[in-house]
Amino acid sequence: MTSTSLITLLFMAIFFAVMLWIGLRSRKHAADINGFVLGSRQVGPWLSAFAYGTSYFSAVIFVGYAGQFGWNFGLASTWIGLGNAFIGSLLAWLILGRRTRIMTQHLGSKTMPDFFGIRYESDKLRTAASLITFIFLIPYTASLYNGLSRLFAIAFPGVDYAVCVVIMAALTGVYVILGGYMATAWNDFIQGIIMLFGIVAVIAAVLGDNGGLSMAMEKLATGATGGWQYASFLGANPLFLLFVVILTSLGTWGLPQMVGKFYAIKNESSIQKGTVISTLFAIVVAGGCYFLGGFGRLYDIDVKAEGFDAVIPRMLSSLPAIIIGIVIVLVLSASMSTLSSLVLTSASTMTLDLIAPNRKKPLGEKKQLLIMRGFIVLFIAVSALIAIKQARSKSLFIAQMMGVSWGALAGAFLAPFLYGLYSKRTTKLSAVVCFAWGVGLETIQLLVSLGALNVSSCKLLAFVFNNSIYSGVIAMVGGLVIVPLVDLVSQKLRPVHVEDMFSAYNERRTVDITDNLGK
Repeated sequence: MTSTSLITLLFMAIFFAVMLWIGLRSRKHAADINGFVLGSRQVGPWLSAFAYGTSYFSAVIFVGYAGQFGWNFGLASTWIGLGNAFIGSLLAWLILGRRTRIMTQHLGSKTMPDFFGIRYESDKLRTAASLITFIFLIPYTASLYNGLSRLFAIAFPGVDYAVCVVIMAALTGVYVILGGYMATAWNDFIQGIIMLFGIVAVIAAVLGDNGGLSMAMEKLATGATGGWQYASFLGANPLFLLFVVILTSLGTWGLPQMVGKFYAIKNESSIQKGTVISTLFAIVVAGGCYFLGGFGRLYDIDVKAEGFDAVIPRMLSSLPAIIIGIVIVLVLSASMSTLSSLVLTSASTMTLDLIAPNRKKPLGEKKQLLIMRGFIVLFIAVSALIAIKQARSKSLFIAQMMGVSWGALAGAFLAPFLYGLYSKRTTKLSAVVCFAWGVGLETIQLLVSLGALNVSSCKLLAFVFNNSIYSGVIAMVGGLVIVPLVDLVSQKLRPVHVEDMFSAYNERRTVDITDNLGK
């Protein structure tokens, strides 16, 4: 066994032991539905902010997106990370944080589909939202394993990649099943610290390997596979860069696993602190990942033959064994934190929004918790099998499904959720139309990507469906336009109790004040 393998194995053993210990310690918080799904809405600012950030940034970003967009845009890809920090984190917390926390507690909703069902007074809308969540989170969950295979091969040559997938999936399942939301929150905090220190260490090592920042930038601008545009302010394709920033930043506003973090936060003060912590975390992690990827062209990589997932592993392969070990644990941390969030979201949605409401006999809390834990096992097992299948067969269908998942979820949910928090005029009809718009557009994108539908004869359609990033942005932005337009003609369909729903924002409380000026 090589020194790299030994060091990595030691780091992983410590990492896994800590994760399991936290899962065991968190069992007391998972005794009821509210505790298992939302941590009893008593999660503080640090845990909430790190849970949000680690759910946001996974191995897909570190290995896949950082490699792909770093290669395509050069150092300008750093704008993607900054967009994630200021739009996907800062603005999301400022605009959605407080209102989501207040409204969801007032309505008694525990999931995003449940919010739609109560806010728009429609059980069918709740069911539709839960099915959309289930269908599009499964491939998204499977994508979290992407890139692990190449890094795993560096540390453990000759060991089957499936071993890594199974270990990661099993460990995640154990601590989520044991401790629910609080276990994921505490583990996210530990994993977030690893990600912060890990990305800084990797950037320092890569720059040191290339003679420092100024020398690395000079090589990038003049190298055989580089050019001045890859070291420039806006990169080689500013328009495409803008679309990537919008998709990866604005999209978080409509993802159930992201918005769910606001449901659980403790109080007003925690929201204010969490906003700052989450933004700083995103600047370091997301900004650092894309900044690192911008130097990919300094290395001899044939991306046509090896794919963009080879960029980051090739950059790291020549680094010291301890750095490679840190990177493996970093990527495991990023993947497991997002995986735990996704499976908890999927399981709670299927149990609370699809199964429980459609049963003739009500389910008790213990049965609901048992069903939820069963779904966690199912989702993790299915996602692991899909990931292993894709790694071995290079399935185009699986890869394309992963590409449209983000756009479909955000395209369907972002607008009706955002307007539902702020506007009394938002109607059930506008939510239904937006659901159909987001899912419909991304279904067409999937058919085009697979070659089952040809739209090349129309220039506009050819542009929209040329890439899932374009169609994803159009799905999200289009929803923000569609909802208010539909509301103009459907005001008679407003929920009957909308005034009561919005009264939560205007509640006042009085407290006794003791005025003691002494004798």
